[in-house]
Amino acid sequence: MNANGRLQRIWRWLAILWLLVLLGLGVQQWQLWKSQSRIDTDILALLPQDAHDRLLSDVTRRIADANARQIVVLLGSTDAARTKAAEAAFRTALHTPQGKALLQESGSIEGWFEQARAFYAPYRDRLLTAAQRQRLQDEPTDALAESALAALYGPMGAPRLTEWRQDPLSLWPQWWQERALGSGLQMGDDGLLEADGKHWSIVQYDTVGSAFQLDGERHIDLLLDQAAAAAGKQAPGLEVLRAGVPLHAEAAAVQANREINTIGWGSLAAVLLLVWLAFRSLRPILLVAASLLIGCGVALAVTVLVFGKVHVLTLVFGASLVGVAEDYGIHWFASRQAEPADRRWRLLKHLLPGLWLALLTSALAYLALCLAPFPGLRQMALFSVVGLAAAFLTVIFWFPWLDGGEIRNTRFSRWLGATLERWPRLHGRRTALFLGVVAVFSAVGIARLGSNDDLRSLQSSPKALIDQQIRISQMLGMPSPAQFYLVQGDDAEQVLQREEALIARLRMLSANKQIGGYRAISDWLPSQQRQRADAALTAKVEPQVLGKVGEAVGEPLQRPDYAAHDLQAEAFLASPAALPFRHLWLGTVGQGLASVVMVDDLSRADALSLLEAQAKGIDGVRWVDRTADFSKLLKHYRKLMSVLLLVGVVLVFAVLYWRYRAQAWRVFAPTLAAGALTLALLGLFGQPLQLFNILALMLLLGMGIDYGIFLVEHRGDASAWLAVCVGAASTWLSFGLLGLSATPALRAFGLTLLFGIGLVWLISPLFRPPPHDAPH
Repeated sequence: MNANGRLQRIWRWLAILWLLVLLGLGVQQWQLWKSQSRIDTDILALLPQDAHDRLLSDVTRRIADANARQIVVLLGSTDAARTKAAEAAFRTALHTPQGKALLQESGSIEGWFEQARAFYAPYRDRLLTAAQRQRLQDEPTDALAESALAALYGPMGAPRLTEWRQDPLSLWPQWWQERALGSGLQMGDDGLLEADGKHWSIVQYDTVGSAFQLDGERHIDLLLDQAAAAAGKQAPGLEVLRAGVPLHAEAAAVQANREINTIGWGSLAAVLLLVWLAFRSLRPILLVAASLLIGCGVALAVTVLVFGKVHVLTLVFGASLVGVAEDYGIHWFASRQAEPADRRWRLLKHLLPGLWLALLTSALAYLALCLAPFPGLRQMALFSVVGLAAAFLTVIFWFPWLDGGEIRNTRFSRWLGATLERWPRLHGRRTALFLGVVAVFSAVGIARLGSNDDLRSLQSSPKALIDQQIRISQMLGMPSPAQFYLVQGDDAEQVLQREEALIARLRMLSANKQIGGYRAISDWLPSQQRQRADAALTAKVEPQVLGKVGEAVGEPLQRPDYAAHDLQAEAFLASPAALPFRHLWLGTVGQGLASVVMVDDLSRADALSLLEAQAKGIDGVRWVDRTADFSKLLKHYRKLMSVLLLVGVVLVFAVLYWRYRAQAWRVFAPTLAAGALTLALLGLFGQPLQLFNILALMLLLGMGIDYGIFLVEHRGDASAWLAVCVGAASTWLSFGLLGLSATPALRAFGLTLLFGIGLVWLISPLFRPPPHDAPH
């Protein structure tokens, strides 16, 4: 009695302390969330940073940030006038208080061209194409003079952007034309894009504020739907395409919100239904629900404290935690059915060793996720471990105080507990035979198991949105932000010279139709070396041409003066002319400066290897394929985590052997057999092995051991089997719902645990020891 009294006094203070901790966290989180949203939907935040190339990770982030807020909408009709009318209706529909609160219109192309032409005019003499450069060097002055005269007196006159005397050879329009072709745009005289047999209007918007501060509702999507409907009234049969990072971010947030509700509340409902069937009492339902909600709440609070924000996929993954954290509460109430209320403190001492061991093995399995350098996985690991620990502490500190009444021994719980006696127990040859069958079946299934580490297989955006993104990218010649050339140099001049050496090679590929266009800032900002060479060439040739033409027309012609200095990088980047290309200039990177050159139309099978070869031999230039890099990284960590899984198997067995000695294999064998069979089933169902399957197997190692621990700690005890069944069923349902996720990584995770948890649940009682064996 004295021992119980001491335990109660200690437990009273621990229960009060735990309550104070929860209240403090609640107040702190209220203040934190009141100031701003802490939800992160950026998929790049989940991916690993390249440990041996931080520079590439930084460059990738900058490229992504450049387009993070941009939305592009294309309105297409077979009639140009109707397209214009639809565009006007679309803009009007978004020019509302609600529209202005979400989107702001980007600058128009026409306005940009006028500004850019005015900016470049003083430097016209040093802006030449490769073909023009060759022509001025090779063609006789008389032939050039004839061309200039024809341009002056031709019936229609040559297309020009300046007065004839400033550009007698019509060089400048050709320079602009080459850049327009390089962009891949086929614009008509009416300013509309002509593609797929339609006239397309291009409308661009930027989101107001961050593209990722989302609440799981379709705000932008619905707004664009309304504008598209208004535009459609002006042009029957109007086709509307939309693309942009904010649309993918919003779709991810909507999907995550739906899945959190489905998985989280579905799991909670399943757990509470099982608790009701087992105990037919409101008190167990309320207390188990309280432990789950406290676990998830504390996990969210601590994750935000450590990381500053929480990713939506962490919340989706954390929602499945419900199926694991309820084990402690269910085990308490299953054991209480066999004990009167006045013996609950003795029951607590009896249960604590097994509960602590179960928490330890589960926490170790979740913490193994931290070994992979995935920020998202580390978040999930912290969320899960803290959630489990908070639920566990709630059960052991509060349940003995709050659960003072009697627990009904229901017909369902008696029936379920009694099924343990009817379950076969393997021993001797039967054990060897069973393990032999498992080994053979596993070998057959695993032999058919392939792997897929392609990052693109993890894409979870809606197919319709991806298809529209691809079409718009093809029509506008938008390059992929995942594949590019990184050009580095000590200063801006060196970067631009190295770019120009690369562009000379890419121009040949483009001329041979081996690639589409390319985006390079050196096309708009030539190196000073090139500017001076071109200025010298035009200064030599054009006065001679003007002299010849002057003789022909009987009037002296003099070439006007141009800028006395070269176009500088600083001036260009600060001007409106640089606006569409500024994202290509990275500025300071590492010890020098850097830029990126992007290439579009990588549809040819050999395009990537062909582009990689172009960088060879040019100092400071390298081809970057981030999709391939991340895929290699996923493969590397899949293999690494597979090795760590085997290490974990050895460590867990060592812990079990320390506790159970010769009986340790009985706790361990079910999980090992279930893991092997799960891999076999994945192979037989044609599911490729990914990193996330391995991570799920690590969790299975931690969770599956719990069932063996309970059956060995409380051998022959019907209440222990009842706790295992109710806990395993709810865990199985939770991860089964995770298997319905539209996010491929979570679906692979859920499917693996759906097989694994179900199998270990069925196999565990086969290896239970006889009731008279001692656990030590």
